[in-house]
Amino acid sequence: MHRLNVKKLGFAFGLTGTIIYLGCMIVMATAGREGSIIFFNSLLHGLDTTNVIRMDVPLLEVLMGIIQTFILWWLIGASIGAFYNAQIKIKK
Repeated sequence: MHRLNVKKLGFAFGLTGTIIYLGCMIVMATAGREGSIIFFNSLLHGLDTTNVIRMDVPLLEVLMGIIQTFILWWLIGASIGAFYNAQIKIKK
């Protein structure tokens, strides 16, 4: 077994989370409020998102959301890599 590069894994997770965030933005921009509610309700196994869908999100809040998403998912990826590396035994 080989050790994982924690920084690269964190970066990959961060970019993946950011792409998912941008995908949500595209759904909301193209489907409108009702289409977004239908999409996210079906995606979340029927959880009713009617009261949490907000279409008038300020640009600064969007930018902060993208940055926060990247950081959160980077930390998740780096943690997974660190936990993996701590558990493997390398034979010398």
